[in-house]
Amino acid sequence: MVKKEIPVEQAIGMTLAHDLTRIVPGEFKGRAFAKGHVIREADIPVLLDIGKRFIYVLEIGPDELHENDAALMMAESLAGDGLEWGDVHEGKVVLKASTDGMLWVNREVVTEMNLIDGISITTRSSLIHVSKGTSVAGVRPIPLVIERSKVAKVVEIGNAAKANRSVIDVISYKMKTAALVTTGSEIQSGRIQDKSGAVLREKLDGYGVQVVRQVFPGDEQAAIVREIVSAAELGVDLILVTGGMSVDPDDRSPASIRDAATQVVTYGTPMLPGSMLMLAYRGKTAIFGLPGAVLHDARTSFDVLLPRVLARMKVTKADIADLGVGGWLNA
Repeated sequence: MVKKEIPVEQAIGMTLAHDLTRIVPGEFKGRAFAKGHVIREADIPVLLDIGKRFIYVLEIGPDELHENDAALMMAESLAGDGLEWGDVHEGKVVLKASTDGMLWVNREVVTEMNLIDGISITTRSSLIHVSKGTSVAGVRPIPLVIERSKVAKVVEIGNAAKANRSVIDVISYKMKTAALVTTGSEIQSGRIQDKSGAVLREKLDGYGVQVVRQVFPGDEQAAIVREIVSAAELGVDLILVTGGMSVDPDDRSPASIRDAATQVVTYGTPMLPGSMLMLAYRGKTAIFGLPGAVLHDARTSFDVLLPRVLARMKVTKADIADLGVGGWLNA
């Protein structure tokens, strides 16, 4: 790259080689002039106001890439079908979710790419719920002009990873229906009004999941098992069992879930709130045993695991054990 500095007063008629940013503390931060803008006399005071006394004129060599071209090439090698992006802005491509779903990021591959000098790939945490339109990643080279070989290496790594799954993607949810099994004799008898149904319906609605059934079997283990099995045989994707998840003698939900399930992933998580959560399956139907925290805390272990389950991602005991670091979810 050959870079020449031209005083702004002498730059009228020249074309900008890169975006120029303007920052007004507390008011504005963004692009003042875009790459390709032809400088006019009226632009000179603005350029001086943003601290630009000189304009760069670039001559890019055959073994180099401008930041905008590099960012687009890298974004295309990273992104899966669940992502979209617009124009390059200040040398950066922002990847956005094109659907509601679970954000998937291959942490190891992104780290490998970021070890290449001059490469910056920034993402949200993997395995979280994102809504359509959410910005999930930013892709850019650090310098204005970068070696073509470095970008080619990023592209090579990204394309190789795509043989299994894209490096960054939003995976749409496969589960669409849920049943609520609300235990507790106090609720069954009408002594206490159920509040869990409204809370869980609102939460699941945010994931595009419809509650098609709610039953109140009381505290008898046989009745709870019967309702879980019945919902699974109806073909419901997700069953949420509320109440009775502690170690009290009257709490029969864990044993009932074990009796109804064909696989128990875990009873207990290294996360707070929500350590008494249970996750199991009966065939393809997922079963959560939900502790009381789910009904009154904004974020619990249920919120951490739900996107994975709805996307039908396999969740193991080892996966859950790994969540202890960062598992303190209280603000």
